[in-house]
Amino acid sequence: MASQSITIRTIEASKPCPGRDVYTWDSSLRGFGLRVTPKGVKSYVLQYRVDGGPARRTTIGIHGSPWTTQTARKEAERLLMLVRQGIDPVEEARNAKRREKVLNFSAYCDQFVELYLQSNWPDTWPEQQRILENVLKPRWGKKALTALKRADMVKLMDDYADRPGSRKVIHSLLRKLFNWAVDREDIEISPLAGMKAPKACPSRRRVLGQEELICLWQATGQASWPWGPFVRLLLLTMQRRQEVAEMDWSEIDLEAKTWTLPAERAKNDEAHIIPLTEMAVAELAALYPQERGFVFSTTGTTPVSGYSKAKRLLDERMLKVMQRRQKERGGDPRSVKIDDWRLHDLRRTGATNLQALGIPIEVTEAVLNHISGTRAGIAGIYNRYKYEPEKRVALEAWDSRLQEMLNRGERPAVAQQAVDADQTRSTKISAMGWRTMLADPQVEIEIDQSSLLTNVNRKAIGS
Repeated sequence: MASQSITIRTIEASKPCPGRDVYTWDSSLRGFGLRVTPKGVKSYVLQYRVDGGPARRTTIGIHGSPWTTQTARKEAERLLMLVRQGIDPVEEARNAKRREKVLNFSAYCDQFVELYLQSNWPDTWPEQQRILENVLKPRWGKKALTALKRADMVKLMDDYADRPGSRKVIHSLLRKLFNWAVDREDIEISPLAGMKAPKACPSRRRVLGQEELICLWQATGQASWPWGPFVRLLLLTMQRRQEVAEMDWSEIDLEAKTWTLPAERAKNDEAHIIPLTEMAVAELAALYPQERGFVFSTTGTTPVSGYSKAKRLLDERMLKVMQRRQKERGGDPRSVKIDDWRLHDLRRTGATNLQALGIPIEVTEAVLNHISGTRAGIAGIYNRYKYEPEKRVALEAWDSRLQEMLNRGERPAVAQQAVDADQTRSTKISAMGWRTMLADPQVEIEIDQSSLLTNVNRKAIGS
């Protein structure tokens, strides 16, 4: 084994020897060497001992980019520094690979849910898990936790700049995840460290008006699969976007006209039965019902996604409908614009219409599966009534109201200037009337589909 300073001339002069490797050791940096295989492959190596142990040898890299005599020598010096600290570079590299595998972002998220979220956030962990599964894992699932940098966080926040509410929720979840990782010494510092949290966004108040709903409904008829029926069911059921997106045929009973949302998918971790109205049943029946599988899917194996792109296309079609109707009224179609709205606003729109129809607030909250107000705190603990019949009446009232709205929308737009105030008032269900009808076993509740809006009629059973 020759000993001389390893330079480019040394590399060029080194020749292979049949049947064995040829080593040349650097005269100035002990342990640093050049190996030439019988086939002429030239690589840089390092031989070392840790704390007087047996000699070990590791390959730095094959000669050529990026490994030159200069870069290989610097790497050898770095590795020898570890050796002087009692660290075996080979074992350190192996441990790093093991850590990278263990700290795979997707696998780490699963640990985070099981070991932290479920015990520390029992009420909200399912929703946080859905964010991990639907937003963060698809983005970083194959990366190591240690590979995530500040730039990754900035890019993520920028991508959600137009959705301030979602951005704040995602930032809060990531802060929990990275702080937990720091506490466990899996990472040294959070990539969010020193990064200001997004400002809290004001509560949204957006409610779509009658004309907007008419135009939206017509626009959904032109939307590509599965966005038309998906948006219509959002409006008809008033359930959350992700809950509808993950709707499974096994949850649907068209004969009983119910959709049973299991507890593990509900935001409040409580099973929820959603009555299906005439229009909702019609939408689902047109989709070739199956025994199981996602109702809305483009892959067959995953729920629908890509909401932003679909919403932009829907807005374009909705604007064209609005412009056409404006022209029919004799107005300037160029003056028409769509005020900003989101899919979640359909839920608020439906709830607002239920209140306008005189539906009691506790029933509206039951329809939404929203635990607040009358269903929160002590009242929620002791009042376990599920309002099943009331929910059906409420949604059928909304179905009837929407049908009439859409039917009027099919008439010449010039006739759609206003809704008669007296007719509107006559359709409201008084709180007292509601309670009286539900309490009387000799009375059935019927939604009059032929009325202008919605009427609730008293009808003796058996008459």
